[in-house]
Amino acid sequence: MNTTKTIQSALISVFSKEGLEPIIQKLHEQNVIFYSTGGTEEFIKNLGIPVIPVEDVTSYPSILGGRVKTLHPKVFGGILNRQDNESDVQQMKEYNIPQIDLVIVDLYPFEKTVASGASEEDIIEKIDIGGISLIRAAAKNFKDTVIVASVDEYSLLLELISNQNGATTLVNRKLFALKAFNVTSHYDSAIFNYFNKNHDETVLKISENNGQVLRYGENPHQKGFFFGDFEAMFTKLHGKELSYNNLLDVDAAVNLIAEFKNDVQTLKHDVQTLQHDVQTLQCNVSTFAILKHNNACGLATRTTIAEAYNAALACDPTSAFGGVLIANTKIDVPTATEINKLFCEVVIAPSFDQEAIAILQEKKNRIILIQKETSLSPTTVRTCLNGVLVQERNNITDTKADLKTVTTTAPTNQEIEDLLFASKICKNTKSNTIVFAKNGTLIASGTGQTSRVDALLQAIEKAKTFGFSLEGASMASDAFFPFPDCVEIAKNAGITAVIQPGGSIKDQLSIDYCNENKVAMVFTGTRHFKH
Repeated sequence: MNTTKTIQSALISVFSKEGLEPIIQKLHEQNVIFYSTGGTEEFIKNLGIPVIPVEDVTSYPSILGGRVKTLHPKVFGGILNRQDNESDVQQMKEYNIPQIDLVIVDLYPFEKTVASGASEEDIIEKIDIGGISLIRAAAKNFKDTVIVASVDEYSLLLELISNQNGATTLVNRKLFALKAFNVTSHYDSAIFNYFNKNHDETVLKISENNGQVLRYGENPHQKGFFFGDFEAMFTKLHGKELSYNNLLDVDAAVNLIAEFKNDVQTLKHDVQTLQHDVQTLQCNVSTFAILKHNNACGLATRTTIAEAYNAALACDPTSAFGGVLIANTKIDVPTATEINKLFCEVVIAPSFDQEAIAILQEKKNRIILIQKETSLSPTTVRTCLNGVLVQERNNITDTKADLKTVTTTAPTNQEIEDLLFASKICKNTKSNTIVFAKNGTLIASGTGQTSRVDALLQAIEKAKTFGFSLEGASMASDAFFPFPDCVEIAKNAGITAVIQPGGSIKDQLSIDYCNENKVAMVFTGTRHFKH
């Protein structure tokens, strides 16, 4: 049975006219009859091409301020009739319904209207009714009708009608139907999520049209995909395609460096309000982090980004090999020169000196990314059992105002800085975790351990391995200490100040030990588990 059909008539009703003219011109060359409404009808007329207003078919004008134009049996009958069904064929004749072989629709831009901050009235008016109905009808009847549901598919249609002289196969039409139902489902999800944003409906609708096939997943035998608008967050300057694991590390790096972003913003505020010398105000705001397997293996804050990089690298130069590097400020030539001595997968910064880019490009596979000013999703989603887990993003960063000194010995100003510094890293490290810091430098961390004592011992051993003294260092824990063993081990290693959320029924045991041994300890009241 021949399923190839030649387009003889088309209904076109689109919001965006971009790219539409060559399609109309080609269809006109192929003697296609056009039906249209409103602005699209005017657009076709201005091309000097005959077009039949939908009102002439339905004998009804566009009513209710344009809300009702195409919702009529004579329109939908022309789209939905089954050409191999005798009853349908007879009814088409009986009610004088014109056959419609092609439907081209581009929906009102609902998501763009929401993103623009428009009023609710304007947003509601951008909920397309007629267009979405036309798409669903034509897609349902793909056996006989071609549906083009987005400006994104214009080029594919033009190619087909040009190469096949206006004819389409069943495979062609089914592909367009697939794309059409993707458009409608995404559109409806966006509308639902808009209405649900201030309500507690326990319904999850995620729709992401930007899909990318990765080389493989976490391991070579696994398929991998990324769904998201990567280009909205980064400008890629150089390097190979990012892998599944690269993307996970980049995500971890972006979340971690965001903890130190406010330092730069505070600097800009001070420049504007106090008019101090910029170079002076840049003290202690340049932060560099090195990550491996989603955890920081090096992080430091210094007066220059080059100093910050060198200090971060010294934390654990072994783990830094093949890592992901990120800075909270511009990477200059001295920093790029040092980075270039290290094999690393990805380098990220808000900007780069031009010569620094040239230096980093000397390694052909090294990925160089400029991080743009964008907001992260307010929620996190992960698969779990036969469903998904959704939670609010952990947006709490411990500040000086959150600290409650629970010991007789209070932390010094420098220790407070180091405690908060360590807490930021701790928050972004796999639990159970212990982090040591001193003078704006990550000294060592114990990550992803099944007990807090194991994490502590791992951190102590790592500090020793790379020649760091823990005398006078500060310690952060992502959760409370159920027993005083951790503060005792830490004190014996040289730790003089501790930050933890508190909340154990045995908190007093740890407080008593710290008081007896002149260790300062502060509670934040906020746990930072990360699994």
